[in-house]
Amino acid sequence: MKLADLAGLALSWRENANGFEGFRTSAIVSSLRWPADVVEQFLYDHADNGAFLRDYENIDLSTVRWEFTAVPVEEFMVISTGASDGDCIEEYAADPDHWVRVRNRGIHMGVAECWETHGTWKRWPILIDRTLLDPPEPGLQLLEGRTRVGVMRGRRRQGAFVAERHLAWVGRPSS
Repeated sequence: MKLADLAGLALSWRENANGFEGFRTSAIVSSLRWPADVVEQFLYDHADNGAFLRDYENIDLSTVRWEFTAVPVEEFMVISTGASDGDCIEEYAADPDHWVRVRNRGIHMGVAECWETHGTWKRWPILIDRTLLDPPEPGLQLLEGRTRVGVMRGRRRQGAFVAERHLAWVGRPSS
């Protein structure tokens, strides 16, 4: 199963009253047995996003297993994202205070408090093992959470409190 196979389904469920819950419990999506948070941030939010389709079109989604892990801050300071959004992390890092300040409503309530109290994000970003990409390469790539990682980089460069390790979802080959 490829990301493009879910593009129409994600779009139709976002426009439907059942929204994410309907998408998540559809037969094709539930067959993946992925964590709901990964399904929402990656598949539901981005399956029909042109940049994501270009960057991740070759991944066989059925071969990805997900785990959460603590990743050292040093790794996030150099991690890259897909080619279609290549420089956006640094754009967010240039003004982290702005990006924290504007995330203060709805699902973003508490973002500023998480940074001030814990030195990390409120919601785990999504990383992928680059061996899943075409061509395969070593290391991890940031799939979703570019604003979060940009804020972390910017805060660290400012000398603001940033934790030494950060939780993230990491997709790895299942075999």
